[in-house]
Amino acid sequence: MGKVVNITEAASIGLHSMVLITQTKGQINVNEIAERTTSSKYHIAKILQKLVRDNYLTSQRGPAGGFALAKPPETISLLNIYESIEGEINLSECPINKPTCPFKKCIFGKMTVKMTRDFRDYLNSKYLSDFLDF
Repeated sequence: MGKVVNITEAASIGLHSMVLITQTKGQINVNEIAERTTSSKYHIAKILQKLVRDNYLTSQRGPAGGFALAKPPETISLLNIYESIEGEINLSECPINKPTCPFKKCIFGKMTVKMTRDFRDYLNSKYLSDFLDF
């Protein structure tokens, strides 16, 4: 059975890594994040560098290096992280972004727009500080 909502591996890694970084005092390195998330350290490093470029993280190289938040956790929403990795979430009337439809009304109704809006609103309502006690 297919998935209705598909969250990419990159988005999942980015979101989970950011929560781990939030929960860590000081810095956490890629190897530890990889071990805890069972993800490739190379994939994690690539994703986290994107978050560094967007000023959500700081990074320090070397044996004592790692990643830390660049801003307070109560100012970084899950939506900030998701859109940094995946790009802006756009609401589209057509779930497959077709310019023309053979029908007068979408067979999915407004369901896909509602699901996208609910997903975006959920991500926007959750901040990294909400996950400090996880």
